[in-house]
Amino acid sequence: MYLSTVSRPVADQPGSGPRRRRFAMVSGNVVALGTVSLITDVSAEMVAAVLPLYLVLGLHLSPVAFGVLDGVHTGATALLRVVGGFAADRFRRRKLIAGVGYALSAVAKLGLLLAGRSIPAIGAVIAVDRIGKGVRSAPRDALITLSTPPEALGRAFGVHRAMDSVGAFLGPLAAFAVLLLVGQSYDAVFVTSFCVAALAVVVLVLFVREQPDGEAADETNDPKVSVREAFGLLRGGPARRLVLAAAMLGLATIGDGFVYLLLQRRMDLGLRWFPLLAVGTSLAYLLLAAPLGVLADRIGRLPVVIGGYTALGATYLLLAGPVDGWPLIALTLTLYGAFYAATEGVLIALAGPVLPARLRTTGIALVQTGQALAYLVSSVLFGLAWQAWGPENAIRAAAVAVAGVLVGTLLLLASPSRPTLRKVPR
Repeated sequence: MYLSTVSRPVADQPGSGPRRRRFAMVSGNVVALGTVSLITDVSAEMVAAVLPLYLVLGLHLSPVAFGVLDGVHTGATALLRVVGGFAADRFRRRKLIAGVGYALSAVAKLGLLLAGRSIPAIGAVIAVDRIGKGVRSAPRDALITLSTPPEALGRAFGVHRAMDSVGAFLGPLAAFAVLLLVGQSYDAVFVTSFCVAALAVVVLVLFVREQPDGEAADETNDPKVSVREAFGLLRGGPARRLVLAAAMLGLATIGDGFVYLLLQRRMDLGLRWFPLLAVGTSLAYLLLAAPLGVLADRIGRLPVVIGGYTALGATYLLLAGPVDGWPLIALTLTLYGAFYAATEGVLIALAGPVLPARLRTTGIALVQTGQALAYLVSSVLFGLAWQAWGPENAIRAAAVAVAGVLVGTLLLLASPSRPTLRKVPR
């Protein structure tokens, strides 16, 4: 029933005082989008939990080859984020564009059945899946910002990412359960994943609204967004600094597959337990996403993002440090989950208020594209470093890169005169 109440946030309803507004729930549209993300992440993480194991230990890919495929998984289709964002802004059909993206990712799960053991075919299917993710991410996040008052964006993204992380928590468990029931049958995981992804598309169609109440602009008389206007965001101001900062932050991220493979290597974990490593990260993300979103609204979003990348650097150092055994697993997965909780939604919440409403989706897409392209580079470079220097030296180099990137990010964004650091007035 609550999913159908996708109108205004509770904070906007008459009679909501300041104290009630502070603790108000997010809008129904945000909850509906969170439900779609939850179900989609169950599907996506079922595949992601077994794919590194299948590629590296099953098909014997080298670290460089895995780095290329992992980069394709996130970065190779990054420019389509901008295409999807621009189309959503130009035609004012954010829900439709997001739906196309979710549908493409669902169909890609069936493509894995046809790819077999062919590395090029697997790479092509992964690219289709990432096309879907690239197309849907910016319109979905724009819908969240347009369904939420500026002072509550951290909370809204925190709640959305918390729901998303429930799916990330359940996905590896579902994959683990399927493998226990049918043995080492990856095809069964792929079929189950497709069925779950199709359910997410149905929920999107039924419960997410295109234009929530409270979107101030009268879109019926506005001229359509042009390409010149869209890319004018990069000519100056906060948007350009945000895109540059996002790209630098992407260079510091090596990807989940490498982190879990390093942890499995250090601990010599049995293969059937490998999917559960993602569960630990998702549990930490689930518990921390909403509180850190609220904290970002209170103290400023940039400090929370910086704290998240500090946790990432600590994760890398742990993987090359003296800590061993179960303390290593607990600390690594907790810090890695904290990194995601403090950065994924908060970075977009930081960007939302400085982007004009009619270009909100395009601006968010540019930020996400900067990160994704940088991630493609970092995955390949880390694979090369692993092969040339060994995994321990490679992960130490990644920790040094995090420190350098944080300094650059602060220089770009941490000025008292820039709205990216200041708290949003209440």
